[in-house]
Amino acid sequence: MWHRLSFRTQLFLPLGASFLVALILAGILLQIFATGQLADENEPARRSTRTIAAALNNALRVSDNPQRTLEAFVQSLDSSSDIQFRAVEAGPAPSPKDGLRNLQAVPKWFINLLTIPDMDAASPVVIDGRPVGNIVFVPDLSADLFEKWIGFVALIGLVVALMLLTGIIAYVFAGTALRPLQYLGEGLTRIRRGDYAKPIPVGGPTEIRQSCEEANALAATLAQLSEDNRELLHRLVSLQDDERRDLARELHDELGPLLFSIRAGAISLIEASPPIGNLGNSVEDVLQSVEALQQTNRRILDRLRPLYIERLGLEASVQTLLRNFRKQAPHIDLTATIDPGLNAIDAPLAQTVYRVIQEGLTNVLRHAKASHADVRAIVADATLAIEISDDGGGFPEGNVFGRGLTGMHERVRALSGSLSLLRADGRTYVRCRLPVEIRRNPSA
Repeated sequence: MWHRLSFRTQLFLPLGASFLVALILAGILLQIFATGQLADENEPARRSTRTIAAALNNALRVSDNPQRTLEAFVQSLDSSSDIQFRAVEAGPAPSPKDGLRNLQAVPKWFINLLTIPDMDAASPVVIDGRPVGNIVFVPDLSADLFEKWIGFVALIGLVVALMLLTGIIAYVFAGTALRPLQYLGEGLTRIRRGDYAKPIPVGGPTEIRQSCEEANALAATLAQLSEDNRELLHRLVSLQDDERRDLARELHDELGPLLFSIRAGAISLIEASPPIGNLGNSVEDVLQSVEALQQTNRRILDRLRPLYIERLGLEASVQTLLRNFRKQAPHIDLTATIDPGLNAIDAPLAQTVYRVIQEGLTNVLRHAKASHADVRAIVADATLAIEISDDGGGFPEGNVFGRGLTGMHERVRALSGSLSLLRADGRTYVRCRLPVEIRRNPSA
């Protein structure tokens, strides 16, 4: 649970807990020491009460009129003094807590928090051996409690101020430390996705700066390796195209004439003499086999190198490919959106575009068992987007790219593009993105 919290939360929780503990300890210490402090502060007055009572009793013993002397003493006492004379008829002296009920400046909970000691003192006054009252000490603790309350509020204010100041400092420090780490994380995410162009801002403490510099160096190395890999793939694709062209030329120049010669010979045999028994049937079979071989040869030549792209243009070639698909699979409803701007694409890229669409339709025909397919090829903002979708059964789990799409993926990567296969909403999608450079008309 702790590891799931953010860095700021992990930093602020211990700080807040420490301040809360400090407040609790302050309350406990206040309760422990305030009682003894109040008792010590009023102890001199209690001793004075006993001294005054002893002096009064001595004066009453030697006085000719003790009652008059006592009355003169009571009149001399200040009504606001903590030391008072209380006659026996008046009952027991009030407790110091009784005078705190009307204390408005100090909250009641704070008064209840303190343990007020029993500080009342009563010294008897005697006339002719008969107790007539007591000299009592009833302190007014209002000022003492108000002083304690002000000290407590000052302590709370100091703790809160320190907590706020520490929180602000920690927040600023955490932001200063986390911002470079956030930039570093975003940069590593870009590197993982293959984006090496945007460098990671270098900042923060020395350790984080060093990590950012190392990540930028890693990005530069990966960018160079990616460029070298792309050039190697481009060279490999070029070599494959050259091999396909040479193989197509050999099939066209050597196998084509041989098949035509065999076909012509079979036709001559059929025309030169009437068919005799099984011999005539054999010649007919040879002629059909040769015609089938010629059609197969043309299909192989078309897959190796569709030469009519250079003659008709890419858009027309793709439309021809779609018409052939409809003839081969009339049970599949095929819809298409082909951008006429495909004709302006350069020849190397045009070959890849044609083969991606061809491979996608071949997979639909062979594996999808679909009833509807859709082909889109749109050029927008210097990007060519190709999408072949169908409503078939989809691809087996764990078998994303077959041999054909793997080859297409390598060709697309060599041209700095992307090829993906996904399943969504009951349909299978082959999506390709390629950067394009449109040929400009020199006369324009």
